[in-house]
Amino acid sequence: MYSRRKFIKTSALGASIATFASVALGKALARSDGPQKSNFPIVISTWNFGVAANKEAWKILSKGGRALDAVEAGVKIPEADLHNHSVGRAGYPDRDGHVTLDACIMDEAGNCGSVAGMEHIAHPISVARLVMEKTPHVMLVGDGATQFAVENGFKKEKLLTAESEKAWKQWLKKSVYKPVINSENKLYQPGSLPGGKDNHDTIGMLAIDAKGNISGACTTSGMAWKMHGRVGDSPIIGAGLYVDNEVGGATSTGVGEEVIRNVGSFLVVELMRQGYSPEDACKEAVHRIIKKKPETAKNIQVGFLAINKKGEYGAYAIQTEFTFAVCNDQTQDLLIDGKSFY
Repeated sequence: MYSRRKFIKTSALGASIATFASVALGKALARSDGPQKSNFPIVISTWNFGVAANKEAWKILSKGGRALDAVEAGVKIPEADLHNHSVGRAGYPDRDGHVTLDACIMDEAGNCGSVAGMEHIAHPISVARLVMEKTPHVMLVGDGATQFAVENGFKKEKLLTAESEKAWKQWLKKSVYKPVINSENKLYQPGSLPGGKDNHDTIGMLAIDAKGNISGACTTSGMAWKMHGRVGDSPIIGAGLYVDNEVGGATSTGVGEEVIRNVGSFLVVELMRQGYSPEDACKEAVHRIIKKKPETAKNIQVGFLAINKKGEYGAYAIQTEFTFAVCNDQTQDLLIDGKSFY
């Protein structure tokens, strides 16, 4: 017979279990949702010149500024660097002597803008942002992009510097187009012209601001000595750059054709959505490129850089010597060697 005493004991035991479970659940929620040490703000970017770019972005992030403003300001540093022959105004020209620039930008709401094959404008990233904010389009190209920039107050100028023109004229003597791993600037004989392996190609930048919002930017002058009209991955949303504020962001560098074929940055973000760490997502994207074209992959470089919503970051490349820069409240000039397949 179920007595009143047994009922009271059972009820007391049940209450105790319920209380314990409630406390345990409360502790679990505190661990997962409660106050934690923030990884924000943070900014990461590709290659050695990312260090200086990150520092500029950090000026905005450290004051509580928006990630979108930070990435635009950051990548403008290599765009303006006259010693950088693979990004911005001092970029090496195509085989016809035209300096054509590509860039894209994307914010936390999925808004994006880009320009491709644009001439005569020194800061394509800022034009890309205006495309995002002032037009119903995502991408403007060629003369249309230049026209739009001028109509919005950008100065039209000659971008082919004396140093870049010298390199182009020397290349014309043999006109051999063969991109060399880790530097389009090694398309000439090493040591014969200014530049070297520290001057790579694209700068891709990803930032998370103090509010936890993610934005990204990507800008380049593209492959040196390319065919006139060639466009790589850098201005293509989903290839050279992709941001999903619920998951994270990714950017790429290297031979853009292979990134486009695999929609690389979008792939990396989707892999992170499935639970991959940033490094593992980049690694899987690289492996897919290698699997599809193993012989081609032996002689090219492609690298991915990613950050997730927690502020965790990682990178992976086909070849060694891919570096990326990190800047947060602990370090301003951290440069990391990315892992690689070869």
